[in-house]
Amino acid sequence: MNFENKNFIAAILLSMAIIFGWQYFYAGPLQKKLTAGTETAQTQQGTTAPSAPAAGGAIPNITPEALAADRAAALAASPRLPFKTDSVEGSINLKGAMIDDLHLLRYRETIDPKSPTITFLSPSGTPGALFAEQGVVPATGTTAKLPDTTTVWTAPAGAVLSENNPVTLTWDNGAGLKFSRKIQISDEYLFTVEQIVENTSQAPVAMIPYARIQRQDTPTVSGYWVFFEGMLGWIDGSLHEIHYKDVNGQTEPDRRETTGGWVGFTDKYWAAAVIPDQATPVTASFIHTKLDNRDLYQTDYLAKDAMVVQPGQSASTTGRLFAGAKVVSTINAIERLYQVQGFSYIIDWGWFYFLTKPLFYLLAWLKSIVGNFGIAILLATVLVKAAVFPLANKSYASMSKMKKLQPEMERLKKEYPEDKMKQQQEMMALYKREKVSPLSGCLPVVVQIPIFFSLYKVILTSIELRHAPFFGWIHDLSAPDPTSLFNLFGLIPWTPPHMLMIGVWPMIMGFTMWLQMRLNPAPPDPVQASLFNWMPVMFTFMLGSFPVGLVIYWAWSNTLSVLQQSFIMKRNGVDVNLLGNVKNSLPFLNKKKAAS
Repeated sequence: MNFENKNFIAAILLSMAIIFGWQYFYAGPLQKKLTAGTETAQTQQGTTAPSAPAAGGAIPNITPEALAADRAAALAASPRLPFKTDSVEGSINLKGAMIDDLHLLRYRETIDPKSPTITFLSPSGTPGALFAEQGVVPATGTTAKLPDTTTVWTAPAGAVLSENNPVTLTWDNGAGLKFSRKIQISDEYLFTVEQIVENTSQAPVAMIPYARIQRQDTPTVSGYWVFFEGMLGWIDGSLHEIHYKDVNGQTEPDRRETTGGWVGFTDKYWAAAVIPDQATPVTASFIHTKLDNRDLYQTDYLAKDAMVVQPGQSASTTGRLFAGAKVVSTINAIERLYQVQGFSYIIDWGWFYFLTKPLFYLLAWLKSIVGNFGIAILLATVLVKAAVFPLANKSYASMSKMKKLQPEMERLKKEYPEDKMKQQQEMMALYKREKVSPLSGCLPVVVQIPIFFSLYKVILTSIELRHAPFFGWIHDLSAPDPTSLFNLFGLIPWTPPHMLMIGVWPMIMGFTMWLQMRLNPAPPDPVQASLFNWMPVMFTFMLGSFPVGLVIYWAWSNTLSVLQQSFIMKRNGVDVNLLGNVKNSLPFLNKKKAAS
């Protein structure tokens, strides 16, 4: 096997190793899990509740209703305050002031424009319930009645919460304390809740603000290693990610003190996070428990210092809730406008964030010009090729020189047929005299591997590319090609197994890869030739289940490489016998030629 073929095979195997190795090992958390705190946990009905680190008190619990609760019935069972903006619609449960009903109006479950909108938040007790709450708990020594999860708040008659119409909920404990919750909503999936307490009694009252998000039942995650789904937060200046499976069997909450940051849950495209005042010290907790065989997960924060309301005075505290789509511009705007520490990390950019983020912004910019993410991917591929052109040019030029040395290399093989070491020494001396590097052929592939992974992550995880169409039958660049060779592209009414979903674009990719390999003469060794012929088939099956946007990128990149390599070979005086090499690589043509 000559050095050129060895290098090409090494590059391909290296690509395969990194593709699957990086996916596998990416599953490890980017940071160590939160260390368990020293505070004791107080278990009440429903879920484990953290005790206040300084002043005492505990976050109240939610006891789920029966699992069989119908969502519509659960919504109808309590008084509600409706809300609506251009991006969300839902209602707030006035019993406990829970934000537990939210639909994402700009996103649907499938590419069918008539399919239901995404239901993100759901009331306690319903399957897959996810809801948020902000409130206060009594500090040590406080006996005054405070609002809890059973408190029914009063909303103005006929009020509808909207972007230009904040709504204030009220409740009077009948003993000199009047509570108000002023709720504002923005079109960027952000709720701002200001809790105001007016004390008309004769004694001071101390209470501790908190906020929490609870998820009931373990959600079905996408199963990709390449991005994180679970409980997370920005705590004490770093990102903490906890998989659902990692808290099974948990006996105490994971706690950590922080000033600033946020905690919540993230799915592939959606997230919910509670955001404290960034100047307020809090204790953040990650909790899991079981109740009636239901998994209950909770992320929350509890202020370290009590809010004291003197007689005849009032006090307030403000917290925020993000509940919606992880749109990059939205996340960045919230981080910038409200100075939320580390909020951009709610989007999983991965280890190669220094490539992933610029590549996303490049695609978004190109899409804003051409109006289609598929075309943006094609244009970005051209720009990437242009960026690595000097290296590729040097590599292909070196490969072209090696082609010219083929006769001399064959002569050395014949001259030292039994002495392999001497043969290699003479070849290396030949490379040195001609200033040729046998490893140069690997460099363009190696350089583009991180770009390939970064694009993979962008296409797979960015909501901006979810359900983004291309042309023809491609209606979602983030999903695999929906066609399959094994049902004749839909002519046969049969859905092939997942591994046989080899669509048109994976086949185009495989063909362009095979064609690129034909730029080199077929290896004289039949084993090598067979390996080269089957490698595109292997990659076609491997990439058949990848997002079709990535497959389009690879096919287009191969096409550009064929044109680029052909141009450089001609410029270096090497014959580009592509058609001849294609014929020589087809066994049935060679058999006919031999028979004649």
